[in-house]
Amino acid sequence: MFDFIWRSLAIGIGGTAAMDLWAIFLKAAFGVALPNWAMVGRWFAHLPRGTVFHKDIGKTEPVQNELAIGWIAHYAVGIVYGGILVLAAGPEWVKAPTFLPAFILGMVTIGAGWFLLQPGVGAGWAASLRPNPWTVRMFNILAHTVFAAGMFGTAWLISAY
Repeated sequence: MFDFIWRSLAIGIGGTAAMDLWAIFLKAAFGVALPNWAMVGRWFAHLPRGTVFHKDIGKTEPVQNELAIGWIAHYAVGIVYGGILVLAAGPEWVKAPTFLPAFILGMVTIGAGWFLLQPGVGAGWAASLRPNPWTVRMFNILAHTVFAAGMFGTAWLISAY
């Protein structure tokens, strides 16, 4: 059990950190806005209150520490995905990781953003209510590819342990 926990933590954090570094690169190189983790935190904080979908999360009542909540949720979700990867790919993959299982999971996780988070914050299904939905979708696919590469890279680095 301890082996599963530490590998899930490492792989999930590694993938999430890779995604964050990618966002920083895009900001520095191309001026792409960084993710607004405060709004994600606000969305997560409103879930226990029974509200999943908001018309516009920016107009929803702010919550204390929403930025911290957003960052914690971002990494917690990454860790959960790391655990799913370790479970789904199995012990042989942990010993000799390959990119394909991480990539498949990375692509599957796009669905959580497109069909839960984005409509939850008022962006519509797969960002359909944004002025540039296809650009958002492209960046989602790229970010989750980087997430997959980060999970695979971390798994590969720790595979000897």
